[in-house]
Amino acid sequence: MEYRRVKDQENYDAVSQKDIESPGERSLSSKFTAAATSSLSTAGGSKGKNSWKLKSIVTLALTLLTSSQAILIVWSKRAGKYEYSVTTANFSVEALKCLLSLIALYRTWNSQGVTEDNRLSTSFDEVSVYPIPAVLYMVKNLLQYYIFAYVDAPAYQILKNLNIISTGVLYRIILKKKLSEIQWAAFILLCAGCTTAQLNPSSDHVLQTPIQGWMMAIVMALLSGFAGVYTEAIIKKRPSRNINVQNFWLYIFGMLFNLVAICVQDFDAVMNKGFFHGYTFITILMILNHALSGIAVSMVMKYADNIVKVYSTSVAMLLTAVVSVFLFGFHLSLAFFLGSTVVSVSVYLHSVGKPQPQK
Repeated sequence: MEYRRVKDQENYDAVSQKDIESPGERSLSSKFTAAATSSLSTAGGSKGKNSWKLKSIVTLALTLLTSSQAILIVWSKRAGKYEYSVTTANFSVEALKCLLSLIALYRTWNSQGVTEDNRLSTSFDEVSVYPIPAVLYMVKNLLQYYIFAYVDAPAYQILKNLNIISTGVLYRIILKKKLSEIQWAAFILLCAGCTTAQLNPSSDHVLQTPIQGWMMAIVMALLSGFAGVYTEAIIKKRPSRNINVQNFWLYIFGMLFNLVAICVQDFDAVMNKGFFHGYTFITILMILNHALSGIAVSMVMKYADNIVKVYSTSVAMLLTAVVSVFLFGFHLSLAFFLGSTVVSVSVYLHSVGKPQPQK
């Protein structure tokens, strides 16, 4: 950089000397400088426009995927029951994510070649840490099918924000990360918003969601939080390792544990009726949705910023509620609207209230 700066200064001095000697060349130099400045300005504007366009596409994709996730699970039911095996659906999601990771790795190998950080071969010590988050994610993902026996799609979108609290607390305990006062206040607001959204003024029951639904939501939040924190600890243990390699091994163990779940829970049904029995077009869309959601989050982290996740989460809650009104006859009450607004504000505060590094 210093060499380039010296050379530029020498060139500038040379041009300046010529300008002094020749007024005609000074005019030509001015035109060249103006043209170059205009070209750089156009390039900068084009780059900024492309960046904004990419952020918009990623935000829209994440919002649609997040809002449709719960809707597709509920929509895949027939007469209030799943005609397909939820364990095979979960296995299919992990297999699809594993395939997508391999495709991404193949593109990396073609562009960068095979290196120590992006090769699939690994040691036992490295791969032995993946079973823990894999089994946690498996249980959490299976629970999200069964929770809809107690909650509807809009309530699920509200309650799943509880994982922000579990993740924050576990970050503090396991990774020793400090939380700001704003973030602790956001946790309180989040609890208040979730409770407000579940108020049921037209019934003897104070809350619309029964205690079983709340317990399952809390368990899912704890599982999701612990798995997320543990996975981040694994990634930070070797930050240079290609993320697709790490995802590949995580999904491989996810497939293995879901295969065990199939054998334990649905072995007879799968053997007698087939692996894909009961699958419909909606079921396939649901599996694609679950697989692509993880990729969308990764794209947000790479091409956008955390605030995009906040906006997507907030819009997804309201969008899920509106769509559920037409598909499932959901009653959009004032309590739900106020509660979802409070949840959106709390998610925003948690995002912007991160402790600033000390200088």
